[in-house]
Amino acid sequence: MSDERGAGPVPSRLMRLAVVGAACLAVASGGLFYYATVSRQSGNAAAVIKVEVGAKACTPNALTLPAGRHVFEIHNTSDRPVEWEILDGIMVLEERENIVPGLRQTLAANLKPGQYQITCGLLSNPRGRLTVTANAASDAAAAAGPDLRAFIGPLSEYKVFLAMQGANLVAATEKLADALKAGDLEGARALYEPSRLPYRQVEAVAMRWADLQTAIDPVADYLEHREKDDHFTGYHRLEYGLFAANETASLVSVADKLVADANELKARMRSMKLAPDDLSGGAARLARRLADGKIESGENAYAHSDLADLNASLTGIAKMAGLVRPLIPDGSSDLAQELDARLKAARLSLDALKSGDGYVAYDKVDVAGRRTIAETFRALADTLDKVSNRLSLG
Repeated sequence: MSDERGAGPVPSRLMRLAVVGAACLAVASGGLFYYATVSRQSGNAAAVIKVEVGAKACTPNALTLPAGRHVFEIHNTSDRPVEWEILDGIMVLEERENIVPGLRQTLAANLKPGQYQITCGLLSNPRGRLTVTANAASDAAAAAGPDLRAFIGPLSEYKVFLAMQGANLVAATEKLADALKAGDLEGARALYEPSRLPYRQVEAVAMRWADLQTAIDPVADYLEHREKDDHFTGYHRLEYGLFAANETASLVSVADKLVADANELKARMRSMKLAPDDLSGGAARLARRLADGKIESGENAYAHSDLADLNASLTGIAKMAGLVRPLIPDGSSDLAQELDARLKAARLSLDALKSGDGYVAYDKVDVAGRRTIAETFRALADTLDKVSNRLSLG
């Protein structure tokens, strides 16, 4: 059930050789598929953990919790939209975006023992601390986990997909940079949307590196000085220059930095170690992140090309879902059919807004239309969570 539109044609023989080669590398690397997870306990009825995000800090900004599943309620007490993330070094474990002033959003996370950081609103704000302590359940979960052998093939094929999209991303951003260097405003505008599509197809993985995420795809609303902020870089800085400021000269250095960051992302994806939950779990996290934030608020504030972005993200999600679908036991055929239906519904919600070879501008999609798309992505995330649970991944 994999939907790989936009990934580019690959000869079947070459794909088989690539998958076999990647599988051999996976086996040879020994610890490639090290995986530990904290099981969801049906009896876990811990209270919701409330965190206030103010203009400069979180309250509390230091938390200590036992390993396991926790639900956080994030209250934005500032006057700006904020995001709240749990970070493991530069890796994003969980996040909630676009929490508007005065409102609350919840986030559920399965946490393993360790020391983590939490972001507190604007990217320039100091980070808080989260300490997760071990317990009997986390020790047992680390010792158990799923049968890794069944995931060797799917994870190896996904590594090939990441490598292909990484190469496409570098080529597309270089082409955009060349148009900017030539001072070709209309040409650069035409290249902006397609340059983002490889990035969005691997977004489930790309969003895990906080440093690259804030370099490649920061939104002005999360920066202290918005469009005037020195940290306003990457795609949306180019978008602002092309579609709002209508100029190219100041964008050349921004584009060169984006090309460098794209190359770094490509290299990290080639060398990263994947775990079984990076497929269904990663797809679920991305679908929910989009449903709870970007879909209703919009992201491309100047080009209004959000629907093309969402289509590319869904292609990446469908790729991951398609790789785990054959692993769903025969006795759970109803779950496999539900997954098919959820993917189809999400695709149809986007197809309904097509205009010619593309999509309508996102500022023409009303609140009800955006909510409909968000609901299909949220339902897809729920089903992907069921798949993870059925495969003993969560």
